[in-house]
This record gives sequence, structure tokens and C-alpha cells, in this order.
Amino acid sequence: MRSLNLDQLRTLETVVELASFTGAARRLNLSQSAVSVQIRELEQRCGLRLIERLGKKAYPTAAGREVIEHARRISVEADAIAAAMRRFRDGWIGRVQIGAALTALMYLLPPVLKKLRAEHPGIDLFISNAPTTAMVDGVLRNEVDIGLVTLPVEDSRLVITPLYVEQMVAIFPALARDIPKEVTPEYAAAQFLVLEFGAVSALIRSWMSARGLAPQSPMIVSAIEAIKIVISAGTGMSIVPAMSVAQRSDDIVVRPLNPPLKRTLALIQHRNKPDELALRIVRDALMALANIPAKKRPAA
Repeated sequence: MRSLNLDQLRTLETVVELASFTGAARRLNLSQSAVSVQIRELEQRCGLRLIERLGKKAYPTAAGREVIEHARRISVEADAIAAAMRRFRDGWIGRVQIGAALTALMYLLPPVLKKLRAEHPGIDLFISNAPTTAMVDGVLRNEVDIGLVTLPVEDSRLVITPLYVEQMVAIFPALARDIPKEVTPEYAAAQFLVLEFGAVSALIRSWMSARGLAPQSPMIVSAIEAIKIVISAGTGMSIVPAMSVAQRSDDIVVRPLNPPLKRTLALIQHRNKPDELALRIVRDALMALANIPAKKRPAA
């Protein structure tokens, strides 16, 4: 079959929708003879009759109905192409998929994303949340353009750019008794621990294992906010990033760790990722976070 003509497919849809060549001509701003020619040429391309007249009305044949089903899907894609081209003409820059650990997504990224939206409306931003290991896989599979993760991450295929170091802190229920002024690995090992799944949990285990200790059957929770709810309800203790408890709560007591435990947040990007303008703008906006003093970083 010779190449299909989109105008002819649209004319076929319109004739069938209105059951009339005359009505289709009015809607399409064509002469009735032009509509007839388009239908005839389309039928010649298909090698089948697509329209049959019953009295003054026009109806699709079985073949015509099937062509219309496919034509409608083609029309949707054609409209999408037109919309995409309009976006380019109107200043569309590109699309960037950002991946971030949940704490960074909740407590760090909102002002950055708001600024990007305001200053660069031509960039389509898509945000996803996943543990560090899943984020690394997403970047390597080119499903995520740039990730904000907790170190350590090691892979020669990645460009890894540390952003800043953040303190980890211990949290307790407000009604807990005899809370020490500083929390040591020995003290933590004797408590019922509620830990976040993923890289943060690995850091805590490493902090304890340096003293030959390990958590005793900890509760593993998927999100920091869920940990805070569990702790505020009176269950055990936890160790969380300081940014997650920057806003004071009457239900939670915060204590420093001794020795201190820190986590490093870093940007990861595939080493072979094309350095397109949209990605460069987003990366620069995220890199600006490295210059924010800890006391001025966005609070919860």
C-alpha cells in the first residue's frame, strides 16, 4: 500500500462521524467534491470500498470501520507530534528525570524544584523516589538522568559528585526515660532500633560494627516519616538524618551521636550521558545545594 495520507484519514473519520459528505465538507472547510476525491483516493490506496451510501447517509463498510479504528490512534500520535513541536517553538528545553532518596526529596529538593519551575518553565521535570541501589540501577539503565543518593557508591560507569556532609542524630519518644546526652554505639546496641531500609541503615550498621556491635533484630521501615511516627508513638529509638528532624516536635527527643556519624549526599550521573542543556541546568541547580551552610538548608 502506498503511503497513507493523514488528511484523507481525517476526512474518512469526519464523513463517518457525521454520516454525510456534505457535513464533512462544511466541518473541514472543503468542497464536497474535494471530500469525495479524498475518500476515493483513500479507497484506491486500500484497494477496498470504505464508505457506502444508504439513501442520503454515508456509513462505513467493515473495512472502513477497521481503518477508522487505526486512524484514530494515528490521529492521537499526530496531535502529540504537533504539540511537541509547539513546545519546541515556545521555548521547550528538554526533559530531565531526577531520582532522589526520600529524605532528600522531602526536605531538600522542594525549594530547588520550585526555583527550576519558575526560572526554566521550558524544562519538564520528572521526580522519582527509590533507595540508593535502585537509583544507581536506574541511572545505569538510562531511566534516571541524575540521582541524589547516599554514599558510598562505587561504579566506574558513573560520575559521582559529593554535595555535602550531614550529621546523623538519634531520636527517642518524648516520654522515654534516662535518655543520655550523647548516644554511643554501645547504648544503641542495647536498645530496640527502628531503622530505615537502604543506605542509611547500612551506615548505622557500619557505625556500630566499628565497635564490634550490631543492632538486635531491628524493625526495618521504608520511610523516615514512618520512623518518626513509630518513635513518637513510644517504640524504641532510631538514628536519622538531621534534616528530617530540623523542625521541632513535642513528640520526639533528638540527641547527638558519639562518635559522630555522618552521611554524604552525592549526585550520580552516567559517565556517557550526553550533556544536554536541560540536564546541565538541573545539575547546576542541584550543585548549588553544596554551597548552602547547614543552618540555612531548607528545614522540614
